[in-house]
Amino acid sequence: MPDKYTATWVSHTSISDFLRCPRAYYLKNVYKDPKTNHKIKLVGPALSLGSVVHEVLESLSVLPKHSRFAESLIAKFEKAWAKVSGKNGGFTSSDSEHKYKTRGQDMLRRVMNNSAPLSGLAVKIQMDLPQFWLSEEDNIILCGKVDWLEYLPDTDSVHIIDFKTGRAEEDPDSLQLPIYHLLVQHCQKYKVSKASYWYLDSSDKLTPKELPDLESARKNILDAARQVKLARQLQRFKCPQGDGCSSCRPMEAILNKQAEYIGVDGYKYDVYILGSTKEENRDGVLL
Repeated sequence: MPDKYTATWVSHTSISDFLRCPRAYYLKNVYKDPKTNHKIKLVGPALSLGSVVHEVLESLSVLPKHSRFAESLIAKFEKAWAKVSGKNGGFTSSDSEHKYKTRGQDMLRRVMNNSAPLSGLAVKIQMDLPQFWLSEEDNIILCGKVDWLEYLPDTDSVHIIDFKTGRAEEDPDSLQLPIYHLLVQHCQKYKVSKASYWYLDSSDKLTPKELPDLESARKNILDAARQVKLARQLQRFKCPQGDGCSSCRPMEAILNKQAEYIGVDGYKYDVYILGSTKEENRDGVLL
């Protein structure tokens, strides 16, 4: 039997990091500060906005459908926002924080005003972190969290709904939906019959997406995961641009002592923010 503790774990985020820049993948997923033995994390406004909105919406999936909107989502948002307020969320000014906070409130008002997709029966995968063996032979595990699974009683199936908080549309070549399709197929009992994105910053409606073929999805994801595993075995993580790119350069700022240390989070990451506000305009890169 393969060993989970020696396996290579991959997710949509980690594979995306690697495909964009192996050096960025290394700094986000492998590197540990030799002084603290902690991994490092860079927080910023767009990331904080997305995490709070997702936290509020995810909390609804464990509630009975009749009580999901009994409490205002804005009230829940206010409580969750307190954790990322100020430098804890990468905000370098009160004006910047107000702008992002207002965007988040507007997204949740949109959900409350168009709540049908989240008002019916929902399936909650009974795993803290959904995961399965992508390849026992290669000792690779695929993991990740899916935003929402709407149960469709007419077909006894589920509908994958992914909440988008950034302003850019998902890349058509993204592996996100193939990864989610595989995870849902392997981590719960219902067949997947639909998938949609909900661009919360701009749309009142879901954007239907074609379901990826599972066999092709598994092949493409396994190919990428094998690249990740090989790079980890060889300890070879080079930026494709040589002198740094938009993916790895912000993380390099931490190593170069050009980022401000904020503290240690609940996952024992050393958390930093950039000293400038340039990051605030890169929603499409971060989300």
